[in-house]
Order: sequence, then C-alpha cells, then structure tokens
Amino acid sequence: MRRLSFILICLHLTACASDSETPVKDFFGGIGDYFHGGADNSEPPTQLTDYTEEVKIDTLWDESIGVGADNQSLKLVPAIGFGKILAADKNGLVQARDLATGKLIWEAEAQDSNEKDVHFSGGPGIGAGTAILGSSDAEVIALNIETGATLWKSTVTSEVLSVPVIANGIVVVRTIDGAIVAFDEKTGKKRWHYEQNIPALSVRGVSAPIIVENKVICGYDSGKLIALRLEDGKYVWETSVAMPSGRSEVERLVDLDVDPVEEGGIVYVASYQGGISAISQANGEVTWRNPEISSHTGLSKDSQYLYLSDSEGDLLQIDQQSGRSLWKQKELHQRQLTAPAVYGSYVVVGDYDGYVHWLSNSDGRQLGRSHITSAAIDSKPLVVDNVVYVYAKDGTLAALKANLP
Repeated sequence: MRRLSFILICLHLTACASDSETPVKDFFGGIGDYFHGGADNSEPPTQLTDYTEEVKIDTLWDESIGVGADNQSLKLVPAIGFGKILAADKNGLVQARDLATGKLIWEAEAQDSNEKDVHFSGGPGIGAGTAILGSSDAEVIALNIETGATLWKSTVTSEVLSVPVIANGIVVVRTIDGAIVAFDEKTGKKRWHYEQNIPALSVRGVSAPIIVENKVICGYDSGKLIALRLEDGKYVWETSVAMPSGRSEVERLVDLDVDPVEEGGIVYVASYQGGISAISQANGEVTWRNPEISSHTGLSKDSQYLYLSDSEGDLLQIDQQSGRSLWKQKELHQRQLTAPAVYGSYVVVGDYDGYVHWLSNSDGRQLGRSHITSAAIDSKPLVVDNVVYVYAKDGTLAALKANLP
C-alpha cells in the first residue's frame, strides 16, 4: 500500500463544506483514499524475487547516527564535503565521518537558542566551511564543518522541512509555511525574506530550492515554480508547471515537493499528480510538460536522461529533450522507492524495507541488491567516487560499492 508522507491539513472543514461544490462525504472519502493510497492503488508492496545477479554489492562500512529520523517524515539527509560525510538525527546529534572508513571525526549535540535540545528536521547543507541545519522549532543552526562547534543560530517563521542551500556566502532556507529566507553564511544575519501563500491542503514536505546563475528557484504546493534573485530576493519570474484537475480537494493536489534539478540551463521539476516539466531557468518558459507522471520523492539526471521514482514506486527513465518516458521498471512496484541516484551505468534506489537496489540505466533491469537495515530508506542515495552512501530512518549510515560477481 502506498504510504505518503504525513499530510499537513490547515483546512477549516466548515468552510470547505459551504464553499466547495464537492459534497462533504466526497471530500472525506478523498482524504481516506489519500492516506491509504486509493481504491485502485491499494496493492501491497511487490515481494522481491530472484533474478540474475550481474553485480555484487559490498558494504564498505556502516555506522549509526543516533535515532536518525526516528521513523518520522523529515528531510534529514547526509551531505558530503571537505572529505567528510555529515549526517544528523532528529534529537540534535550531528556526526562527521571519514568517507573511506566511516571513522568518527567529530560529533556535536546541538542546542537551540534557549539552550534546550534541538529537533532537527532538515539538512545538513554544506557551505564554505559551514554545515547548516533547520529544526522543527523554526531555527537555523550553523556548525563549523571542521569541529562541529556552533557558529550561529537564527530563527525563521516555521519548521524547516527541506535541506538549506548555500552559494556565494548566502544561506537559503525554505520553511513549511511558504517562506524563503536568506542569511549571511558567516554571521547568520538575515538578508532577505520572501513569502507566498500555500494551499490549505498539501502533502507534508517542501522541495529544497536550487541556485542557478544567481537565481533561487523553488517549487510551491500551488504548482508554481518561482525564481528570486539570490543577492536580495527580488522577484525574477514565476510559472505554473502543474495544473490541478479533478473534483475534490484531494484530487486537485499538485504539490511540488520534489527537489528540482538543472542541466544546461533547463530546470526539471516533478509534482504529485501534476506531471513533470522542463523550464528555462532564464525566463521561466515551459519547454515541455508530461502530465502523466506523479512523484513526491524525487528525480535525478545524467547528461541525456532523467530518472524518476513515481508515486506508485515504479522507476522511469525520461528523455530530457522531449519528456517522453523511455522505460519503466515495475518490479519494485509500491516499495516506496527513494529518489534515484545515477552513476556510470547504474541507477540506485532505496526502499521501505531497508534494501538498496542497483538497476541498469539502459533498460531498468535489476542488477544487484543489498539489505542494510530493517528500517525504511527515504533519502536519496549519494554517490562519490563510485561509492554509494545511504541513510535510513533508523540512523543507519552505510557505504556500498558495486563489483562484478
């Protein structure tokens, strides 16, 4: 059964009953379908079957990062930089480990501005010597990447449920209430603030902004993609990339919760129930749209293709020039796949049961798999020097490598 992230419902049901043409019972039925996957999406996860193994997966090391996300729907993902891999848990623990060996370099127990335990919900993002994390308590905390010492703390308007991004000495943070806030990376001083209204009903989660040629580009739950100037937050352009359809509020959800990716001046973004689109980063012009695809997990790219895990747990390869789907891997159906990671001839995804799957980028066939934990893996794998790093919701952090059997 498809299990989406928790849903943020800031909806006055009385108003819904009086203002909507959709009967109230249809609305509540839609909510039930949304939680449980709908009558036609209620299949259990596909059981793994035998296949011809073409690569052998070696576990180079695995370690534990506290409680991880503790099975909550957070955006705690590992980050790699300065020869280290950093990961955080929801209770304020941050660890830096050696990429090759997993050996602990430093760890820090962060506290909020009131010297109380912090509850991390997004990050870390890595800047020029800093690691930036956001909390469920509406705080942004910067750590020294070499020592773990706290450099500064700043407040925002609500929970940070995406990974902060950093460029040109500016930290950009997206909050769950629709705000984008920029801070000075060295001091934590607020530089600018932008707000946009969000729909009353949306999937819990927000996409992280990306920074392209001094533009901050970010998707919203309304189906709009916006671009702001990095330096001062001034509006550059806005475009609708996902069009709502259907009778009920649930059917009309078109959240842009998938982090955009950029290649050659084109930004690619997928949405829940709203398709996938290619947009010019220069002016926001939509160059193509494929409305048949739905995703709330994520996508990745190589020089020619996009790879996307859709809302039914199938993996697709998509042509960057046209948006046409080239192949679809259905053998992992409803296994709640992570966003795929691409390197060489492999596409790598994690699933709800702690498995990591290696697939061929030419046709999607299964090549190898590894089981690292019994907990779900929901963050996109990271790839550095042909090593795959995965982080599970129970705090398991592992380094894997594929070899010919």
